[in-house]
Amino acid sequence: QDLLVLGPSGKGKTTLMHLIAGLLKPSSGSISIAGQVLNAMSESRIDRFRGKNIGIVFQKHYFLQSITLYENLILKQQLIHQSKNDKTIVLLLDRLGIADKAAAKANMLSQGEQQRAAIAMALVNQPQLVLADEPTSSLDDDNAMEVAMLLKEQASLLNASLLIITHDHRLREVFKHHVQL
Repeated sequence: QDLLVLGPSGKGKTTLMHLIAGLLKPSSGSISIAGQVLNAMSESRIDRFRGKNIGIVFQKHYFLQSITLYENLILKQQLIHQSKNDKTIVLLLDRLGIADKAAAKANMLSQGEQQRAAIAMALVNQPQLVLADEPTSSLDDDNAMEVAMLLKEQASLLNASLLIITHDHRLREVFKHHVQL
């Protein structure tokens, strides 16, 4: 249930991910996820659908800097009108090896911890689809493999599909299904 999309910069990988996530609308055709045609939905309905069904690990991490990692995760749950679920958050942070960073603000996390926190943000609402845009581009070999395995393992635990968009050929070792653009 995972796919690696490889290609050099400028080939449209991020645009593809934005189309699949409903962040962009296609000029023709349609995007369907879980039986729902995204480009037929209003912007607010797409936002709600995305919040509940699609987890995104962006190339640049987006955290509210004035609150803790734990509070960022609670906010992510509340944005889709989901009740605060401490158990889910604690378990997720523990699985990602950053439970001890729950009370830290994003700017106090190392680059590797921020990457794990971004994965937690993408997974906290237990999506059906996880999209990751260049999740390993700024990591050394060991950390890149670790992040790739974490994404794969966590998506599998959720029974979610995983689509990774990257130019990082190191990830071929982890994902047997890949497409070259």
